[in-house]
Amino acid sequence: MHKLPEADAPPADTIDFGQFLSVDIRVGTVIEAEEYPEARNPSLKLRIDFGPAIGVKKSCAQIAALYRPEDLIGRQVAAVVNFPPRQIGKSLSEVLTLGFPDAEGRVVLFAPDQPVANGARLF
Repeated sequence: MHKLPEADAPPADTIDFGQFLSVDIRVGTVIEAEEYPEARNPSLKLRIDFGPAIGVKKSCAQIAALYRPEDLIGRQVAAVVNFPPRQIGKSLSEVLTLGFPDAEGRVVLFAPDQPVANGARLF
């Protein structure tokens, strides 16, 4: 597992705009969420609707410390949709759901503060 950068760490190396655009970050709506007790860290399995161009994708997210499955249904989240799928225990994670660590290191989801179309791209 990669060590997450600390809040007071210096910024990463400078990249150009094309490199930024190569990371495809989209918004989607959680349509299913369930506990994933087999994961090493407190996690949930999500199914996220990214609209017609991308469809519904699965994500294993280390968010169980702050979120209950029933509270996530209908919530919009941001995710990287162009990473290769990754095996997380017995489940395949197709997208990387994005968040920031709080003071205790728990993941706080990153999401728009107003509703936007599923599949909208971050720019």
